[in-house]
Amino acid sequence: MSTDDTSAAAKDPAEWATGDEPATAAQLSYLGTLARDSGRDIPEDLTKAQASQLIDELQQSSPRVSGDDTRGSA
Repeated sequence: MSTDDTSAAAKDPAEWATGDEPATAAQLSYLGTLARDSGRDIPEDLTKAQASQLIDELQQSSPRVSGDDTRGSA
C-alpha cells in the first residue's frame, strides 16, 4: 500500500467519475465569492469539473487569494 495518495487530488477534473454531476453548493458559494472579487459572472448549470476549473482560473485573479487584498489595511 502506497503512502503517497496524491493521484486523486492531482487528477484532471475532466477525468473525474463525478465530474459531469452538478456543481456542489460549496463550489457555487466559493465561486460567487471569487467572481465578486474578480468582477466576473458565473455561468449557470456548471458541472463539478467545470466549477473546479473555474475556481482555479478565478483564484489567479482574485485579490483575496493572490494576497493583493488591501481592504481593511490602514
